[in-house]
Amino acid sequence: MERPIKVLFASFEAAPFSKTGGLGDVAGSLPRYFDPEECEVRLILPKLSSIPWEYQERMVYIDNFNVPLGWRNCYCGLFEYQYENVKIYFLDNEYYFKRGNIYGEFDDGERVAFFSKAVLETLLHLPDFMPDVIHCNDWHTSLIPVYLNETYRHINGFEYVKTMLTIHNLKFQGQFSEYVIGDVCGLHGTDADRQMRVEDGSANYMLGGLRYADIISTVSPTYADEICTPAFGEGLDWLFRERRDRLHGILNGVDYNVYDPHTDPHIPFHYSESAMGGKTKDKKALQEELGLEVNADRMLLAIVTRLTEQKGIDLITYNLPWIAESGAQLVVLGTGEERYVRALTHFAGIKPDTFAARIEFSEPLSRRIYAGADAFLMPSQFEPCGLSQIISMRYGTLPIVRETGGLKDTVTAYNKFTGEGTGFSFANFNAHELRGAICEALELYGDHKKWSALRRQAMAADFSWNASAARYLEIYRQLAGR
Repeated sequence: MERPIKVLFASFEAAPFSKTGGLGDVAGSLPRYFDPEECEVRLILPKLSSIPWEYQERMVYIDNFNVPLGWRNCYCGLFEYQYENVKIYFLDNEYYFKRGNIYGEFDDGERVAFFSKAVLETLLHLPDFMPDVIHCNDWHTSLIPVYLNETYRHINGFEYVKTMLTIHNLKFQGQFSEYVIGDVCGLHGTDADRQMRVEDGSANYMLGGLRYADIISTVSPTYADEICTPAFGEGLDWLFRERRDRLHGILNGVDYNVYDPHTDPHIPFHYSESAMGGKTKDKKALQEELGLEVNADRMLLAIVTRLTEQKGIDLITYNLPWIAESGAQLVVLGTGEERYVRALTHFAGIKPDTFAARIEFSEPLSRRIYAGADAFLMPSQFEPCGLSQIISMRYGTLPIVRETGGLKDTVTAYNKFTGEGTGFSFANFNAHELRGAICEALELYGDHKKWSALRRQAMAADFSWNASAARYLEIYRQLAGR
């Protein structure tokens, strides 16, 4: 019998251990969706101090070794943890990983370089596992393909290892002074010294990974097309066009065992596609919790996101006075730029029966919002995939989205003539077009029968990981020569 393909999935975060956004959800979910007899996936992560103690205390110490990094010789501890059907390795170095934040530290370039180098060093200390494929994710692991080809390829066992790099958000590329190439990365004088540089001479970690990886992917088919254009390519569109034959767009999925209104422990009333009574009660409970007017006839809009320009918050704030006049209500959960925080909290202060702003991140509250809201706003400038619109559909909360990236690939616009669709959409990044989409939703909300039918269609849409995992398996097979 043919042995399973071996894949090492490298990420800087993964739920439930550490998470700042969609990358954490993907890394925590996708590896569990492969049949171990076909594809043995192991996950490797930094042992961050923010990982809850309930997980840290169950990690098993395996080994320790030194990692050469520029002129440094750094300690690395290797720990193992079994999470459901996936073996996870945690790499320990308190100097780099005992920090208050996952990202945003003054030496992120060095921390990431250490982790990337340590991933490859780890393979020298695992007698039973040499991967066919190392699956890297975002700029935090983009140096792995670089180091593999520049430093490790000649070592026995590394000759046939292939790499895949998935872009979750091209906006963040890991750009640093040229100083890091030699002093931090130890790559001065190698071919990577040239390959990682951008026009001003600075170092770009993602650029290095994109040039050295065997396969590139991103998290939706539309975004894969978009990044080949100057409008979305963040200065690297030329490279994506050059490597278009190796660029794949694979939609992210959602773990429906976690996001399920029938069993979700965070919501007060459970419901399903065939028994929706609990959702009505969840809406009433959410209105009460947030101090909004308790009124089933008022459509409750929701936003759960980072409050940044990318997420289209400008379009939201422009429309706040109109939303107040429309009869709808709006709840916002998230943190971000101060200008948006001030606008949202101002309106929540003067119209508390209509607006609620919670400037925080709370997973339990986000679930109650998904369950209690009627519609979910995502008017993003760009969106590689997006998970919130998929989660909202699972909870029977209809998404209102801009047609970009994964939003375009996952939300089918309502057709008033045929009744088809799973939500509402608009094409251009324009506040008036967003208003038009909300108006369309408001009009349909007044027709309980049609609204209920569209809600059922949204809940029936299947964006579980099964189909996406099958696509990844195809690529792993291709890389492994199977």
